[in-house]
Amino acid sequence: MNSRLGTAAEAATADAPVHGQGRVAASAAALTGLCLAVTACHSASAAGKATDIEFWAFGREGEVLQALMPEFEREHPNIHVRVQQIPWTAAHEKLLTAYVGNATPDLAQLGNTWIPEFVALRALLPLDSLAAASSEVRDSSYFPGIWRTNLVNGRLYGVPWYVDTRVLFYRKDLLAQAGNPRPPATWAQWHEAMRAIKARDHYAIFAPFNEWNVPIILGLQAGSPLLKDDGRYGAFAEPPFRRAFDFYLDWYRSGVAPLLGINDIGNVYQEFERGTFAIWITGPWNIGEFRRRLPREMQDKWGTAPLPGPEGGASGVSMAGGSSVVLFRRSHRHAEAWQLAEYLARPEQQLRFYRLTGDLPARTEAWRDSALAGDPAAHAFWEQLQRVVPLPQVPEWELIATRVFDYAEQAVRGGVSTDTALARLDREVDQILERRRWLLSRATTP
Repeated sequence: MNSRLGTAAEAATADAPVHGQGRVAASAAALTGLCLAVTACHSASAAGKATDIEFWAFGREGEVLQALMPEFEREHPNIHVRVQQIPWTAAHEKLLTAYVGNATPDLAQLGNTWIPEFVALRALLPLDSLAAASSEVRDSSYFPGIWRTNLVNGRLYGVPWYVDTRVLFYRKDLLAQAGNPRPPATWAQWHEAMRAIKARDHYAIFAPFNEWNVPIILGLQAGSPLLKDDGRYGAFAEPPFRRAFDFYLDWYRSGVAPLLGINDIGNVYQEFERGTFAIWITGPWNIGEFRRRLPREMQDKWGTAPLPGPEGGASGVSMAGGSSVVLFRRSHRHAEAWQLAEYLARPEQQLRFYRLTGDLPARTEAWRDSALAGDPAAHAFWEQLQRVVPLPQVPEWELIATRVFDYAEQAVRGGVSTDTALARLDREVDQILERRRWLLSRATTP
């Protein structure tokens, strides 16, 4: 068992639906109120001396965040923000190390799939009372599926900062030449369009087999919960996911997708330009990449579209991704940290951040700006974000997700049947979740 995930799972009872939860919630609320009161008194007694708060942000976002701080500090002369930029590859372990060493920052950027793990560790401050009193942070201002990624056991632990999901990037000309002037809306249309493209000596789709996003999204579209019984067991061998897995494997078995990983193509943009493949399921950062990397004569030949679904329409869901702003329990500066979280949630700051990074705003009001409303490539993301589904909220999720493409590769390369691959996947997932089941069984015992 992975020791890091085991440590997180041991703390899962802290926010699980256990007997006496009302007393825990009341205690947490009282603690929050006390911390805010103490912080306010401290700030007042400082008589103009700025309070330092520390914000950890990752990758490019950490670099860009620095540019937003002077305006915040002008508005809040009693607060000084120290931004620590951390590479994405080191972020998760650094956060865990900081938690163990009692050295967490006041607030941080957190990928929303990480939130359940840090809630299980009791590292994050519940934000319900702060959000209830806020004029900036309201659930009605966010995409519902994205907002739900910040709720664990009904409590709010993060404020969506920017959003991420997956859509189709496609060659308009190649689809049209294959008899499809519009992108497909259903699985049946998708199946036929890809076979028609393949018949014209192009691969239809680039779907790297060593990425888990696509088979997971197809499973969500087919109605699979991915995990069942409150995250105690895998649900991959059950009919909904099996249907999606067969649809996915057929791409490779029929030859409409090359059996390649993400690192097996030297320059994916160059191959897209050459027509090696016509469709790629990817995220919003590639809007900017396509505009920078593809030549001018290609700019009217590509487009974006929401994902097709089994029956089209509402069934064409995608995953709810992105990053949130979280506050840490151990901070003594919750009031000041919350002011920064509210500032970053403003629509005008979300737009400013989008212009600097290309990260899509979490606040729906920001999408009214012409920079987004008038961008046809971004419009597909607006549509898709109305139909996003949170991934399972268990600390072990990312470990489980990597196992999905392992067994997909077995099924394609090793000739393993769908039934065998998914039965093996469920067995391994059940082993990963064994400690979770044990902890939850103890938590619910009178």
